[in-house]
Amino acid sequence: MIRFLADFLIVLAAWTVTVKFLFPIAYALGEGGPLGTYIYWDFWWVVHLALAWSLLHWRPYTYGFALAVSIVEIAIVSIKFVIFLSAPEWTIWSTNWFVNKLFVLLCFCMMLAYFASHRQPSAEAG
Repeated sequence: MIRFLADFLIVLAAWTVTVKFLFPIAYALGEGGPLGTYIYWDFWWVVHLALAWSLLHWRPYTYGFALAVSIVEIAIVSIKFVIFLSAPEWTIWSTNWFVNKLFVLLCFCMMLAYFASHRQPSAEAG
């Protein structure tokens, strides 16, 4: 399971960079506008990669890091969903953001459930 969660985080990071940076830059280039026009500035993908690396190269802090990031991500995404869904505006940008956040929420709910039910698993437990 640990390997699966690490792989999930790597895919999420790649997807996040694509939908929040690469696609918006390509779209702006196609329009001939400023490159940063449609970018959703977000650097959680860096934390996701750091956590994936930590899961794959187990360290004493990994268990606490996984729990902390899971709790913070679930809280942030849940609050953002409440705010967005109170008056949603469905554009290509908000839909990309929403779908990305659904998968982020899924990943971290699974991670929280796993680590909350397994006390300090070793790297071989994955």
